[in-house]
Amino acid sequence: MRLIGPSVLLMTAMAPTLWLPLPAVFEAVDLSGFLSLVGLDCVFNIGATLFFLVSDAYGRPKSQLRAIESQIPLSNKLWNTVANAAGFAFPLIMLMASSTYTLRPPLPFISFTVMLGPYLLMLAVQIVAEVLTWRWKSPAWLVVPVVYEVYRVFQLRRALRLAVLLGAPVWSVEGLLVLISGWLLILVVQLLRVAWFSGYAARSQQRLPW
Repeated sequence: MRLIGPSVLLMTAMAPTLWLPLPAVFEAVDLSGFLSLVGLDCVFNIGATLFFLVSDAYGRPKSQLRAIESQIPLSNKLWNTVANAAGFAFPLIMLMASSTYTLRPPLPFISFTVMLGPYLLMLAVQIVAEVLTWRWKSPAWLVVPVVYEVYRVFQLRRALRLAVLLGAPVWSVEGLLVLISGWLLILVVQLLRVAWFSGYAARSQQRLPW
């Protein structure tokens, strides 16, 4: 139940956002289309929050004797901070370069908002979730980046489809491909860190007295 329960919660929240066709929620370049996409992401975020709450409830040690001193490594905080800052900075640099006509043809602001607005909002939500789990020393701190980064790759793939619908410039599509590649690399590193820390925690638990 510790594995199946949270997985079901997460997958049922992600399913509508994965399979609902974009043209069904995005028929014109307007505010309603943007809000529809944000609404889909909110459905996912509700499922992710439930996942973290269940993970925290099951992951906290029942006995102080068997508790592992789970200080969050500084390297992990630094890595996540740098990755999130770069994830924020790159789209904003694209927007600034477009607004100053450094990149041509320019990308309209409403098109940028529809393509990357939900991505930036979800990245902000991830930062808040990470800070809270660090502050509360929640056992879910290790999986928060992984859950959001998997969905972030989907968001960026969705943005590529939107770029085609919007007739976005080629340079914006190439920028999206760079973002996808970067987040895939970050996700692989996060998965390796999860595997390492899980093995370390298991070995530490075996050394504790009963």
